[in-house]
Amino acid sequence: QVQLVESGGDSVQAGGSLRLSCAASEYTHSRHYMAWFRQAPGKEREGVAAIYTADGDTYYADSVKGRFTISLDNAKKTVYLQMNSLKPEDTAMYYCAAPAPGVWVVPRDVLIPDEYNSWGQGTQATVSS
Repeated sequence: QVQLVESGGDSVQAGGSLRLSCAASEYTHSRHYMAWFRQAPGKEREGVAAIYTADGDTYYADSVKGRFTISLDNAKKTVYLQMNSLKPEDTAMYYCAAPAPGVWVVPRDVLIPDEYNSWGQGTQATVSS
């Protein structure tokens, strides 16, 4: 499994910004998706954004479109999540995820947690009103 380490979580006020980072120990192969998920207390884990490492294609949940931006630095094997215009409902533990080696995740499934088998420990983002 790929080792993933997230960082950047913090407490901010509504309207503020945070930048999360996810450093991967390796890429399972040169073309795959990396994704961010989040989970609030008492809620299921939900997909936030995903990016294709080969060409940078991105996918977003409707709830974050226009506010969040996923990006990557392949040389550093690091994926970022820039979160702007934060709302209290964005409060959650944010996780980075990668698929199993050789597993191809089709675009329509990139925000489904079951498609990924490597997860980081999470980083907490708290947005106060």
